[in-house]
Amino acid sequence: MKNPVPGGIKKISVEKAILLAFLAALFIKIFILDFVVAEGYSMQPAIQPGRILLVCRVFYGLRLPGAETYAVQWRTPRPGDVVVFRTPAGEIAVKRLAESLPGGMFFALGDNTLHSYDSRNYGPVPKYNIIGRVLGVR
Repeated sequence: MKNPVPGGIKKISVEKAILLAFLAALFIKIFILDFVVAEGYSMQPAIQPGRILLVCRVFYGLRLPGAETYAVQWRTPRPGDVVVFRTPAGEIAVKRLAESLPGGMFFALGDNTLHSYDSRNYGPVPKYNIIGRVLGVR
């Protein structure tokens, strides 16, 4: 018979602890925070290629994976925000919002205008393509 842990705290196995930690990390990555590695030169000098970006997936609201709209939205993307989003071609991009347009669209530009493939090339992007706002650069 096992001795109970003092104070009524239930002891769990190492395997369960690892599984719970993995599930917690997966939940955080899918719904709350993500890391993205910057590629290309479009956001220089603010973001250099190879830098790791911390992206907050819930900065503007809560959206279930695969959904095109927010279940709950508490902020609106604003000009000047640096966001990670899917381009109309489905590629992941990091750009600064230049302006909001009618119909839930936005215009995104790279800081390095001479070397940026952005909304000047592929046009406005739907707001629901935003994955999250960049909170930090490492």
